[in-house]
Formats: sequence, structure tokens, C-alpha cells
Amino acid sequence: MLELQLPSPLQQLQHSFFDEKQLQVWIKRDDLIHAGISGNKWRKLEYSILAARERGKRQVLTFGGAFSNHVVATAIACKANGLSSIGMIRGEAHQSLNPTLRQAVEAGMQLKYLDRGFYKQKESPSFLAQLKVRYPDAFIVPEGGANAEGVKGCRKIISEVPFQPDYVLCSAGTGTTAAGLLSEMEEGELIVLPAIKGDLGLKQDILTFSKKANVTSKLKMVHDFHFGGYAKVKAELVTFVNRFYADFQIPLDLIYTAKMAYGFWELLKQDYFPPNSKVLLIHTGGLQGNKGMMQRYKINLDYT
Repeated sequence: MLELQLPSPLQQLQHSFFDEKQLQVWIKRDDLIHAGISGNKWRKLEYSILAARERGKRQVLTFGGAFSNHVVATAIACKANGLSSIGMIRGEAHQSLNPTLRQAVEAGMQLKYLDRGFYKQKESPSFLAQLKVRYPDAFIVPEGGANAEGVKGCRKIISEVPFQPDYVLCSAGTGTTAAGLLSEMEEGELIVLPAIKGDLGLKQDILTFSKKANVTSKLKMVHDFHFGGYAKVKAELVTFVNRFYADFQIPLDLIYTAKMAYGFWELLKQDYFPPNSKVLLIHTGGLQGNKGMMQRYKINLDYT
């Protein structure tokens, strides 16, 4: 059985800059839910795992890139719940696995590689129909856990907060976490900072997933802090992550939460938040991915 820290801790951040701006800043520490299934990865998998078991499935099949936190989380969650797992991995197989894929394999996941052109078909009805025939015992979970079950799980994040934030900030890949947050928020503004380059219809995906009317005005998309695109980093982001850890003793993952926190700091400099606002940052976990990023880009993080 999994030992999960739920509700996840809610931590107020203390900094002279926040005092100067007259703000209360909090961070929802979903990174502390579980070492391997941290953050929104558990939130998005909880109900898919439950659905798989209720439907008598013995496997969970999902998709992801070579550095996907979701892939690792799926492998660990399945193993803990007596299910086998299959990961459809974007790209070619490598003789030496990176730390992310190695951890997935150690948790029992069977890896299947799809070339990038074929991988783009992962959401097409015909391709999914073929997978259902080939893997009849598998419950299929989209990349990043982007399904109705994932949105349902992410709604719990806001329900665990005992006050009404004026602003909630989160990163985004598929928009599933943002949709869950938006569908649960009664007041305030949700600021989404995508970790991917370009719009790519993400705002509409969030609104569609949330299934809640009249929430467009509550949703603000900020596309300025992707640092070149998904899983791309620059020296200034690494410096920021190390400074954030020095200030708050909180590690950030380079793919998602670091970019969100960096964007928050820049908005703070621009006086985006009125005095006396309550600001909530969502730490979406995924710290295991830093090992692969450090190896890939030859960088060091102070918390390691």
C-alpha cells in the first residue's frame, strides 16, 4: 500500500519582498505527497487507478516522453495497486536508460517506443482502437493523465485549502491540473504559466476540461516563461531554483514548478498583485525529473 501525505502541506512563505509588496504568499506542497508519485501526478492518477480496478482491468497503459514524471508515477502507482503497466514512450530506444525510464522499469513498467511521427497519433480514435484490441486488459490513460479522472483528482487541491486565495498560480503541460483548479475555484483568478512553447489551444483545453460555465474571466494565461519550450532550461532558471531553495528550503522541478515560480516572481516585480492579496502557488511535484535534467544539461542544483 502507498503511504501518502494527504492533505498535502500548505506552507506560508516569508520574504522581505512579500512584506514590501504587502502580500501573503502560500505554496501547496504537493511535492510531499509521495516520493515517486508526487504532486499532480498522484492527483491525476488516483481515479484512473480506481477506474481500472472497478472495470476489472489488470494493466494501465499510458504515454509520455523519455523524461516524463507521469510515466514514472504510473509505474509506481500500478505496482502498489497490483496492476501491471505499459509505457508508450516517444522516441527511439536507447541502450542506456536515463534515470526517469530506469525508475519506471524498476517499478515493473514495460516500455514500448514509438517514433515521433507515430506518437502524434496517440489521441486518434483509430490508433486507440488498435491499442484496445492489442491490450484488452489495459485501462488507457492519456499522456500526463489528461482525462476526466485526472481533472476530478486535481479538484481536491483547492478543496484542501482552508482560505480563499485571490490568486492561484500553476504550471501547465496538458492543462489537466489547471482545469481541476478552475472547476473548484469559487472566487479569485487562476494564473496558468505553460511549460510548453506556444498557445497550442491550451486555454480552450482547460476551459473544456473544467466543464464549468462562465469561468473564462477567471483564467489568465501567461506564456512568457517556458524558457524555450518543454524540458528546456537556461542558466537563469537554474540560478533562480538555487536561490529559491536558499530562501525557502523548497526544491523546485526544472520542467514545471520552477518556471511557474520564476513567472510569479516576475509578476511580483511588475506589481501585478494588489496589496493585501493572498497568493497561492501550486507545487506540482515531479522532483525525480531533475536527475535526468541534470544529466542531460550538465547542471547542478544546490538541494541535491
